[in-house]
Amino acid sequence: MNQDNENSGPGPLSGYRVLDFGWVLAGALPGMVLADMGAEVLKVETRQRMDYMRLGRPIIGDEPDPEQHPLFHNVNRGKLSIAVNTTKPGAIDLIKELVPHCDVVVENFSPGVMDRLGLGYDVLSGIKSEIVMASISSNGQTGPLRDLRAYAPSIGALSGLDSTMGYEGERPLGLKHAYADIVGALHSVFAIVSALHQKERTGQGQYIDVSMLRATVATMGAGLMEYEMTGRVMGPKGNYDPAMAPYGNYPCQGDDAWVSIAVRTEDEWQGLKTGMDNPAWCEEERFSSRYSRLENRRDLDGNLSAWTRELTPGYITELLQANGVAAIPVMGAEDRLFNPHFKERGLYSDIEHPSLGAEPVYNIMWNLERTPPSIHRHAPLLGEHNQKIFGGLLGMAEEEITRLEEDQVLW
Repeated sequence: MNQDNENSGPGPLSGYRVLDFGWVLAGALPGMVLADMGAEVLKVETRQRMDYMRLGRPIIGDEPDPEQHPLFHNVNRGKLSIAVNTTKPGAIDLIKELVPHCDVVVENFSPGVMDRLGLGYDVLSGIKSEIVMASISSNGQTGPLRDLRAYAPSIGALSGLDSTMGYEGERPLGLKHAYADIVGALHSVFAIVSALHQKERTGQGQYIDVSMLRATVATMGAGLMEYEMTGRVMGPKGNYDPAMAPYGNYPCQGDDAWVSIAVRTEDEWQGLKTGMDNPAWCEEERFSSRYSRLENRRDLDGNLSAWTRELTPGYITELLQANGVAAIPVMGAEDRLFNPHFKERGLYSDIEHPSLGAEPVYNIMWNLERTPPSIHRHAPLLGEHNQKIFGGLLGMAEEEITRLEEDQVLW
């Protein structure tokens, strides 16, 4: 079990400090990655309007508790929290005093909010010209859709991604997953690290305008290229793949148990037949070539499903993998937590949190051999580090910090 690891070795971004106004998923993820990579990340919060991920049903007890949300714990681990009341002019002044000590500012408010707070890039770069500031928004800081109200599923619709999700010949179902949040956030990390590299070379900071819409569209090159080349508009296709058959998730023995099977080459088709002990239907003319299998994929899926229903996902996986076929169980949350490969590879760490005790927190998605990223500490309690940051970093007296807390400037 991992405890807080504030004494772990320096990460690749050790020495950098981030002022993190990001909230909810898209805004929290960049600071999470930067913290795992060694940066000191100061999460700016307020009790007046708490991060939505601090809200919701409590895990323990019946009373609302901003310290109990597991998703908040996952994507804000390693950060330090300061709580300020941005409706108070004194709070804005305190934030400005932190800027000279920071290298990066991250925010994902609606366009114009930081300017109205007096914390826009023009102001912050005037305080420190080397500052790198990243603003993450649905549609960017300029353009006709700049002020469009949208959430991650809205971006899935606007980008066209949702129009491709569903069953062939039926209405689009959409992804219904915060894909745009994650894609936009990871694009932001790349941009921030690039800007820091440029700053080290030139001594100049810069402003980064990240559009979640553009980030999502950038992942959909196949559909855009198909339209450019053929004039065809991609629509819902279910599990259809233009090059592979069979291809999809097939029902298995057990409660809501499934296995993913994908066959591209003739050798893989022969491997599938061998794994199934060469049933007679495989020798029918309509399944004799990849083209004919694609043309008759519904019948192919029906026959394959009749076989998979009698077996467990694990058994099918071992059998088909031994015959060179891509077959994998469709995993749920429990499977991911206890899968031996994932455990050996460190997909999760158990991190102690003051409110919930030990809980699984997913690790960053890559490793660096010489400067490995790590989770340095649990997600912060709201305003937990007011004394550490305003006292230690700005040198304010404890009595002054207490007075500001009583006046709800720090709040």
